[in-house]
Amino acid sequence: MTYFILSTILFILGLIIVYWVHSQYHLDIVVTPKAPPKNAPLVSICIPARNEENNIRRCVEAALGQDYPHIEVIVLDDHSTDATPEILRQLADQNDMLKIINGSDLPAGWAGKPHALFQASAIARGEWLCFVDADTFLEPRAISSVYAKALETEADLFTVMTRQILGSFWEKVVMPLVMTALSVGFSPRKINDPARRDAVANGQFIFIKRDIYNLIGGHEKVKDQIVEDKAISELVKWNGHRLVMADGTQVVSTRMYTSLATMWEGWTKNIYLGLRDHPAMLLLGAFGAILALIAALFLPVWPLLGLNWYFKGGAWMALGVIIESILVWGYLIYMRVKIASNMRISRWYALTTPLGAGVFAAMMLTSAWKVLSGQGVTWRGRNYRPR
Repeated sequence: MTYFILSTILFILGLIIVYWVHSQYHLDIVVTPKAPPKNAPLVSICIPARNEENNIRRCVEAALGQDYPHIEVIVLDDHSTDATPEILRQLADQNDMLKIINGSDLPAGWAGKPHALFQASAIARGEWLCFVDADTFLEPRAISSVYAKALETEADLFTVMTRQILGSFWEKVVMPLVMTALSVGFSPRKINDPARRDAVANGQFIFIKRDIYNLIGGHEKVKDQIVEDKAISELVKWNGHRLVMADGTQVVSTRMYTSLATMWEGWTKNIYLGLRDHPAMLLLGAFGAILALIAALFLPVWPLLGLNWYFKGGAWMALGVIIESILVWGYLIYMRVKIASNMRISRWYALTTPLGAGVFAAMMLTSAWKVLSGQGVTWRGRNYRPR
């Protein structure tokens, strides 16, 4: 009876947790393709690039291919040592709208990306600045569509969640779980509520009014912030300006990582920086790691324990444990199938949830250890440690 009661408690908690985790991602504002505006202010698309030879051509060509009638594209080459500079020179020779800047040495007290965007924005002439990562690709109507939605929502800073391009096996296993975890930590509805202090932006795509950018001090104001997108969004919202996060999957896509190794390096860095800069997040991170470990280790074993108990004479209570475990499993897989469909990957990847949860838990625990031990992380040749 004790085992049955314990299983029933876990059954109820399991259903509640699965529902709660998968009910946080409310992107009520959706960017849909729109025709170019008739009276179009200049938009400056600013792209920081550091060793981006695999993405930079596609990124820049997509930016230059906008149907929006009045743009300039500025790329800051941040001391790339691969083929990035040569690719950029080739593109600049083919299009006068493209401006290439060779980044200056990183000054003391600055982080890499804020310094790159600071330099790009310094020569930008647009009424709107659009910061786009080098691994992010705009559909031809992206700027027209985002501009229309920014005006409609009266946004001062408009940011979107992009469609994640998932190619390799490990991307399809891990990335859907990471995106779900992010939705738990950062609720879009809270971000879009002017009455709340919740603020975050997706650095892959940020669209901000130039006068607001200048008013808050731009990237110079957040020069030492590695998570500069969140810092910029806080400056905007906390100073009374309108911050909007939207679903941009129809017009913007991103290929963040291409293998387990690059994904491990990138996400442990991102998680580390979030935990380092916000110590209270260590508790949320620990909770997330525990949930991931439960999904990775206990859920697959739960029905087997019930089955073993049944064969040892557990009778109806053992059958109850088996049914409870299968119901939780079924509900979880159903929710993961929906996520897989939304992310445009095979629904069969829902069955890899325990494997992905195990990798995610390992990334969370590794990042937490790096914070607590003071080891820091290395990203693109630069080391970041607790301050």
